[in-house]
Amino acid sequence: MLKKYLHTRFRVADMDRSVHFYSDILGMEVVERKTSPRGSQLVFLRFPATDGELELCSFPDSGMVDVPEDLVHLAFQVQDLKVCVGKLESAGIPITEGPVEMGSGTRFIFTEDPDKYEIELMQYPE
Repeated sequence: MLKKYLHTRFRVADMDRSVHFYSDILGMEVVERKTSPRGSQLVFLRFPATDGELELCSFPDSGMVDVPEDLVHLAFQVQDLKVCVGKLESAGIPITEGPVEMGSGTRFIFTEDPDKYEIELMQYPE
């Protein structure tokens, strides 16, 4: 029945702040910006090494964005976890868990985007 994964939508409180996080901090590519017929501001960012996208949606009339802990997270493989931690720390973005090293040698951290959607960054052993 399903043919292809296309995108996931996250509603955000401040579009500029969220786009900065995903594009300037994480390095995702902004591929489209538009306004929906009902007035939502939409920004599509491409996940690395895929054609899947993250759709950010700002629609202030729908109320506050309140993301409960452990509701959802995005996980990304990274080349060098130490470099990522340094970049996050220098931008004032907290590491909420880790670094943790698994028995397999895989290392990971968790952080959060500006609306508290969890982001997992993983480095696999060489």
